[in-house]
Amino acid sequence: MSTTIDVPESSNSAKGRAAIVAAPKPGGWKKGIAIMDFILRLGAIASAIGAAATMATSDETLPFFTQFFQFQARYDSFPTFQFFVITMALVGAYLVLSLPFSIVTIIRPHAVGPRLFLIILDTVFLALATSSAAAASAIVYLAHNGNQDSNWLAICNQFGDFCQATSGAVVASFVAVVVFVLLIVMSAVALPNH
Repeated sequence: MSTTIDVPESSNSAKGRAAIVAAPKPGGWKKGIAIMDFILRLGAIASAIGAAATMATSDETLPFFTQFFQFQARYDSFPTFQFFVITMALVGAYLVLSLPFSIVTIIRPHAVGPRLFLIILDTVFLALATSSAAAASAIVYLAHNGNQDSNWLAICNQFGDFCQATSGAVVASFVAVVVFVLLIVMSAVALPNH
């Protein structure tokens, strides 16, 4: 006794199978962009928080003559560096809070709302990160080279550790800026063309 049933193949069923095989996977390249978006956000978090922490802990004291007469270089001596620490901390906090929206774009790669929301806020925080990084880099440049016309002396000859920490923080902030640019471009590419 046989339990198999012979069904003859028709030409329509072969076409149907070919259509199923050739159909693209749901999500496709947009899902890949969403995954890359999430990974880049993790890198930008590390860069922004690292920049804020490095700048906030950059201080150096040079003892002269007695312990009561000392020269200090601290980030809070410069309003620009204070602005830098606050903005990089805000950028890092925003990036942490944006991770759930990035996860939504992975789960639903064709959703327009979360992607558009991220583009708008990424642009706002890109402007904030760029302004603070540029302002801090100008002060770091003055600390390294000084300005003869204004009689500002270069302090990095005496405060080497301070200058090294602030320079590293500025570099890390520009890494976050570049990642923001990549995030905005990738999200714009993944938006549907209507």
